[in-house]
Amino acid sequence: MGILIRAATDAELEWGAAAMASTDPWITLGRTAEQCRSVLEPPKEIRIAVEDDGTPLGLIAIDMRGLVRGYIQTVVVAAHARGRGVGTALIAAAEQEIFCESPNAFICVSSFNQEARRLYERLGYALVGALTDFVVAGHDELLLRKTRGPWQLFTPAP
Repeated sequence: MGILIRAATDAELEWGAAAMASTDPWITLGRTAEQCRSVLEPPKEIRIAVEDDGTPLGLIAIDMRGLVRGYIQTVVVAAHARGRGVGTALIAAAEQEIFCESPNAFICVSSFNQEARRLYERLGYALVGALTDFVVAGHDELLLRKTRGPWQLFTPAP
């Protein structure tokens, strides 16, 4: 399987919002397709993974603004593509962009989403802390960080 990662089109953003709203963690978090679509609005940088034939496999949204510059806001992988390295490829592509502008990459994972948390930790993300009852009551959002070092020693890519 060949995976191509590139900027998402508007139609692919709609695919991403629908894919998010129809799977966990967004179902447990009570998110509608419209709410999921709002997460994908500019100024986020959105990348999509597609197969050679153009079939969407996954989508990632990156926010490069603010104190936690380099925040991976969402990762969604189509149900039929899970376990095939799509999420890993999307995160690697996001990190390539993030680490040009920031020494840190951040991501949140819902406390009930153990599979995603295992993936992120396997990729080098470490727990920063828990945001208790942050999105919905009874579930925490866990903030994770992968770092290349402190801001003091960081030099942005030209």
